[in-house]
Amino acid sequence: MEDRSDSFTTTGCTWLRPLSALTGIPLDQVNFIICQLFGLAIAFWFRLSLSPHRVSPTLRHAVATFLGISFVTFCFGWYSSHVLVLTLVCYVIQCQASVQNVHWYSMLAAVGYLTVCQVSRVFIFSYGVLSTDFSGPLMMVTQRITILAFHPSLLEYLSYNLNFMSILVGPCSNYKEYVDFIEGRHVQSKLKKLREGSSEPNGWDAISEPSPVRAVCQKLLVCVGCMVWFFTIAKAFPITYNVDPEFMTQASFLSRLAYAFVSIQAARSKFYFAWTLADAIHNAAGFGISGVDKKGRVSWDLVSNIHIWEIETATSFKSFIDNWNIQTGVWLKSVCYDRVPYYQTPLTFALSALWHGVYPGYYFTFLTGIPITLAARAVRRNFRQYFLGSPAVKFAYDVVTWAATQLTICYTVMPFLVLAVEPTLEYYRSMYFCVHIISILAIIVLPQRPRSSKPEKHCVYVCVCLCVCVCVYMYVCKGQAEQRTGTGQRLLCGSNKESSTGP
Repeated sequence: MEDRSDSFTTTGCTWLRPLSALTGIPLDQVNFIICQLFGLAIAFWFRLSLSPHRVSPTLRHAVATFLGISFVTFCFGWYSSHVLVLTLVCYVIQCQASVQNVHWYSMLAAVGYLTVCQVSRVFIFSYGVLSTDFSGPLMMVTQRITILAFHPSLLEYLSYNLNFMSILVGPCSNYKEYVDFIEGRHVQSKLKKLREGSSEPNGWDAISEPSPVRAVCQKLLVCVGCMVWFFTIAKAFPITYNVDPEFMTQASFLSRLAYAFVSIQAARSKFYFAWTLADAIHNAAGFGISGVDKKGRVSWDLVSNIHIWEIETATSFKSFIDNWNIQTGVWLKSVCYDRVPYYQTPLTFALSALWHGVYPGYYFTFLTGIPITLAARAVRRNFRQYFLGSPAVKFAYDVVTWAATQLTICYTVMPFLVLAVEPTLEYYRSMYFCVHIISILAIIVLPQRPRSSKPEKHCVYVCVCLCVCVCVYMYVCKGQAEQRTGTGQRLLCGSNKESSTGP
C-alpha cells in the first residue's frame, strides 16, 4: 500500500505483476494482499469442511502447515527457506536442550538468526535498493519459538509456527489455545472458564459453535475503510514531506506539528488494514473467541493486534502502547520485561528495536520511547490527582493529555518511518529535540516513588549511553550508504522496507 515508482525486485511470484502495474501498488504488497484474501476464503473452508468433528487434528495440522508454506513461498520465493531453516533448527534445540536452558538457547538462535538475516539484507545485499522484505514471517516465527513452553511433535510445531492464518503478518497466539482450536476444544475451553468464574447458572454450556460471520464482516468493513483512508489522505500527506528541507526551514513549528499529526494518522491505516485482516482470517477459521458476555454475545478479539478506538483516543503513552501491536507487547512482556530484574523498560525497548530490524530509525524510535515512558509515569503520578475533582476539569485534562499523547507519538515514530540517519537527525533538529529535553527534565526534576527512584534515575544514564551508541551506529550506516551509492543519498520513508509488523 505504498506508492513506489522505482524499479522493484522481488524473489516472490511475479504472476500478479500486471495487477501491480494497473493499481500502482508494489508487487510484494499485491502478493501479500491477494494471499491474505485467499487465506480468508480458505479459512471459511477450513472451519466448515475440515471441522474437528469431521477430520482428525493431524489432517488439520498438515493442511494449515502446507497452506502456510505455500503462502510464504508465493510471497518471498527462495527467501522463504530462511523461515523453514529457523523453524527446524529451533525444533532441534527444543528436543536436545535441557529444560533449564532451552528458553535461552531458543532465544539466542531465533533472535540471532533474525538479526543476521536483517543485517545481510539491509547492509550487505540491498541497502537503498528496493527488494522484497522477508523479515516479517521471520519476526513472527521468532515470537512463537521464544514463547513456546511445551514440547510438541514436529507436525504440531510446524503447524503452530507456519500455519496459513498467521505466517505472513501474525499475530503470535498462545500455543495451548492454538492446539485447542485445532483439536476442537477452543470454544468449550473458553466457556468452561466462564462457567467456573460465575456463581449463577447462565446457559453458556449450552451454546453451540458460534458463527464468526458477523465479526468477520465487521472487520472487513474496517479494512475497507482503512484502505480508502490510506489511498486518499496518505497520498495527500506523504510522510516524506515531514523531512523536506524547504518545509522544515520555512514552515512554522505549529504547522510542522499539525502536518506530522495528519500524515502519521494516515500512515497508521496500513497497519490497521494488515492486522485487522489477519484477525478476520483467524476468526473465519473459528479461532479467536475470548469469551461471552452476560447477554450471550461472543467476543472475537482473542488474537486481535490492535484496538483502533483506544489508540485514537489514548490519553497516555502507555495506553497507546498497550493497544498497539498487542500480541507483540504480550511477547515482549513475557520474554523480557517479566524476566529481567533491573532496567525492565530500557531492556524491553532495546529488544523490541532489535526484533524490528537494523535500520537506524528503529533504534532512535525505541530509544526515544524510554525517557518518554518514564516521564509520562512521573507526570501522571504527580499531577493527575489534581484534575479529578469535577467532570469538567477531568474532561479538560483528558483533552490536553490526548493532544500531548498523539503529538508525542508522532514525534517518537517519525524515525521509524523515515528509517535513515540524516532525515532522522534533521527532523529532530528542526523540532529542537523538544520531547527528549522535556522528558529527561521530567524524570530528573519530578519526585519519584522511593522504592523505584534509583532505578528510574539510572535509566536516564542508560538512555544517554544508548543514545551515544545509536548515534555512532547511525553514522556508520550513513558511511556505508555513501560508499554504496557514492552520493550519500538519503533513504526515506520505507523505500526498501514495508512492514506490517509495526513499531
